[in-house]
Amino acid sequence: MNENFQAINYSQSNGIATILLNRPSAYNAFTETMNLEIMKALRLAVKDDLVRCIVITGAGKAFCSGEDLAGIDTNTNHATLLRKRYHPMMEAMRKTSKPIVAAVNGTAAGAGMSLALAADFRLVKPDVKFVSAFINIGLIPDSGFLYILPRLIGYAKALEISILGKPITGKEAYQLGLATELIDSSEWDEKVSAFSQKLAALPTKSVSLIKRYMLDGMNLPFDNMLEKEAQAQRIAGMSKDHHEGLQAFKEKRKPTFVGK
Repeated sequence: MNENFQAINYSQSNGIATILLNRPSAYNAFTETMNLEIMKALRLAVKDDLVRCIVITGAGKAFCSGEDLAGIDTNTNHATLLRKRYHPMMEAMRKTSKPIVAAVNGTAAGAGMSLALAADFRLVKPDVKFVSAFINIGLIPDSGFLYILPRLIGYAKALEISILGKPITGKEAYQLGLATELIDSSEWDEKVSAFSQKLAALPTKSVSLIKRYMLDGMNLPFDNMLEKEAQAQRIAGMSKDHHEGLQAFKEKRKPTFVGK
């Protein structure tokens, strides 16, 4: 399935939608077209009842090298650029109800690192590099970077990465808790597929509610969060997957969730 995409490829199989950033000659650098197409692909995945997990990865050697600087000069209004192209994309990822996996196959730099951070899970090869990069051209990390990174790994380390601009390897990212799994290149395709299929087989409604309310809970008082948990549990309790899970428990068998 191509859907007339130019900067990405979109495909769906076995409950998994794959968004492949497809500008390998430019290390999958962002263009306006790519930003818009990622949002379109996310909408397709959300609307498709067969999709229960979304994977974002890159073609060629890189995951994503950030904004294509060929289109940037001293007259560029960076605030307008962010508000028009990056903020909608990051907000779309945050609001996407289905789990998003960043399969970081190569360097994730600048806004490409922000893209990986915005995913729910990050799978990495040991030698890939996460590079803040912004400081090297006199800018600050953006596209949600300053919000998400300290929440993932803590303020002190996030500040160090942002200001010093030192690359982090996949192995270091895993040690910091930034990456979910560390996967050797020889097993990459197999293990990315296995991880994604595992997510796709989970009760999708529960996954969606956990994702939504855990994000809310980062900024809510404890008593407010308790009430939100109660509301969410009522919704989960009415799902077909809860009924299946309960029945499977009573029958001492493995549940078969259908995502509803």
